[in-house]
Amino acid sequence: MIRLLLADDQALVRGAMAALLDLEPDLKVVAEVGRGDEVVAAVKEYEADVALLDVQMPGLDGISAARVLQQSVPSCRVLMVTTFGRAGYLKQAMAAGAGGFIVKDTPARQLADAVRRVHQGLRVVDPALAAQSLAHGDSPLTERETDVLRAARDGGTVADVARELRLSEGTVRNHLSSAIGKTGARTRAEAVRLAVDTGWLIP
Repeated sequence: MIRLLLADDQALVRGAMAALLDLEPDLKVVAEVGRGDEVVAAVKEYEADVALLDVQMPGLDGISAARVLQQSVPSCRVLMVTTFGRAGYLKQAMAAGAGGFIVKDTPARQLADAVRRVHQGLRVVDPALAAQSLAHGDSPLTERETDVLRAARDGGTVADVARELRLSEGTVRNHLSSAIGKTGARTRAEAVRLAVDTGWLIP
């Protein structure tokens, strides 16, 4: 029996997925959580073999949760199951130690098969997303440019971003300008949107 943990902040989606997976004779959902920062404790408590993680969750995003989980409980495999099939998310998830990445509209039988394959240590990736990932390539943004875009996404001023990141306003302007250029955007708002759409920035 493969013991599963489901992590998704949408209770209806989580419940539907649990109901479908529990129909499989060799799969059992032993825990459900709605926040990324609850994943590790739940995996330890319920001894889950595979964690199915959404990308966007409160507390900690799914990719960060996967990274922490692989450091804390490396025996637990990770399958990302998300609405947001973005190329950049795929690369980040694999770098964080995820064994698979599929979208939520995957048919139930394929989802169950993906769980089994990830449990066996195999890689499972949505083929359309894999092709998209190759087309987009790696993020051109530096770590600091990513931080600045993330801080700027809520529409705060340069001074607000500078205070949040403890940088000078001039440094923030330079990073924003560079990020705008690299994404091909005209404004910082457009740069944020483009970075999110390609998966280079988790909202």
